[in-house]
Amino acid sequence: MPVHPIRRDTKPRPGLSHAGREQDLPHAEAWLEEKIRSDGVHELYALSSRDVAGSLAFALLLGRRKQRQDARPLLWVREKKGGGCHCVPYGPGLAELGLDPATVRLLCLPDGKAVLRASLDATRDGAASSMLIELCGRQKLLTLTATRRLALAAAETGTMVLLVRSNAEPSPSAAHTRWQVTCAPSHPLEAGAPGLPAFALTLLRHRGGRDGLNLIVEWDRDTASFRERAANADIAAAPVSRPASTVDACRAGNERGPRAA
Repeated sequence: MPVHPIRRDTKPRPGLSHAGREQDLPHAEAWLEEKIRSDGVHELYALSSRDVAGSLAFALLLGRRKQRQDARPLLWVREKKGGGCHCVPYGPGLAELGLDPATVRLLCLPDGKAVLRASLDATRDGAASSMLIELCGRQKLLTLTATRRLALAAAETGTMVLLVRSNAEPSPSAAHTRWQVTCAPSHPLEAGAPGLPAFALTLLRHRGGRDGLNLIVEWDRDTASFRERAANADIAAAPVSRPASTVDACRAGNERGPRAA
């Protein structure tokens, strides 16, 4: 099943008008609280290579959000062959987002098999508040059975599992939700100061619930929470161009990702 791009039409659709969002989705925090189980498995798909960094940042912020009630560290597991381990997360960047670098553990492993095995063991152990699993390309071992094991372990230990995928198409899984994540232009602050990090989200799948919802959220590091962008907010100009090719998407995205995070 292909990853569908976020709709850019401006015509109101049932349940997605601004008034409808206020009725059905009081604010971003309540919406995410409803959809993203703190003891579940959630898939985050980057729309393009430019969105890998944004998808990783969104996953990290979901982990930070959970740490408001759960002080356990966040474990970030990635594979070396995808190019992600050529650089490490940028500490000042994490701090700027409101994450304490001391609470983030990074584990680089040889391949996807090792990543999945270590992630399942760590989830079963329950030492981490959130498990961020970064995988690039097609992963033959990431089957329905494998994700079901992760889901069972997550429910048992209260661990939130975040599967960040790039250069890949969704496949059958036991994930509670599946998201498409893209970077959104920031709303500039006073005197042209940089705006809050913003993400455009599409809920592609919600097990036992409603999918197909779109939302643009901003991250407030002071409250460690997300908020919905106002419909009439002025935003900074979007980049003039985006790379059309996704060749070597893993390497390009991961080299940008840690410092952007």
